[in-house]
Amino acid sequence: MGSGQSICHSEAKLDGKTVIVTGSNTGIGKVTAKDLARRGARVIMACRDMTKAEAAASEIRNETGNENVVVEKLDLASLASVREFATKINQQEGQLDILINNAGIMYCPPWKTADGFEMQFGTNHLGHFLLTILLLDKIKASAPSRIVVVSSIAHESGRMYFDDLNLTNNYGPNRAYCQSKLANVLFANELARRLEGTDVIVSSLHPGVIETELQRNMAEGCGCVYTCCKCCFWCMVRSFGKNQWEGAQTTIYCAVDENIEKSGLYYSDCRPKRAARQARDEAAAKRLWDLSEEMVGLKKD
Repeated sequence: MGSGQSICHSEAKLDGKTVIVTGSNTGIGKVTAKDLARRGARVIMACRDMTKAEAAASEIRNETGNENVVVEKLDLASLASVREFATKINQQEGQLDILINNAGIMYCPPWKTADGFEMQFGTNHLGHFLLTILLLDKIKASAPSRIVVVSSIAHESGRMYFDDLNLTNNYGPNRAYCQSKLANVLFANELARRLEGTDVIVSSLHPGVIETELQRNMAEGCGCVYTCCKCCFWCMVRSFGKNQWEGAQTTIYCAVDENIEKSGLYYSDCRPKRAARQARDEAAAKRLWDLSEEMVGLKKD
């Protein structure tokens, strides 16, 4: 389980700061939102399930004494929802100091997003890509600010299928998940490069092996091999796993630690770690950015 070195020890206060955490009604996103609320931030919980989100927000307000915890509807599997959310934030919020791209989906069947993209790539990468770009002016205007992208050690097994990003001809739940997590790191790296010279720090991270609701689609996604997948996952959790509080620590560290000065780094256990070779491919990062702009309708002629 987590060691003392794997815990965020920063006592930074966030009074007067505004934070968005996607997928924060459960799991490590909820733990993250609670920690940042306890530090005094205005926390915007961006969630798809509003009933669960309102219950989580009420719990966080009660436990932290911070009444400035609000819920906004965000479905990352719908570009229209992402645009609606971003428009509301840009119109209503005076600043945005920290954006945490935490939400995700894992090992689902070959589902499609509202816009026809493969669900894991569409939700884990494209939805957060569009969200970040639409909020970027607000984030830059609020500098010093931070963008935190929750990836996974699964990126090490990923590859980008640039000729078939939706895996139409070769879908597998694990293949799709690993590609989406590799896309997270590539996106964070390219975003950091494009933000050089600004006071915006971009970080990506592996939170650890944790049992959360992220695995809720494993039975349907893995089909007949579900039992094997579940057994392997439980072996990993028992051998190397973290509880949800421990799993949120690297996210919190990247969001608040005062000693972080360099952008574009990948973290694990609250310290920098060398990302996989394919995640450090600058040409692939640029290509993914260009293709992502086209896919979400941001490409300028």
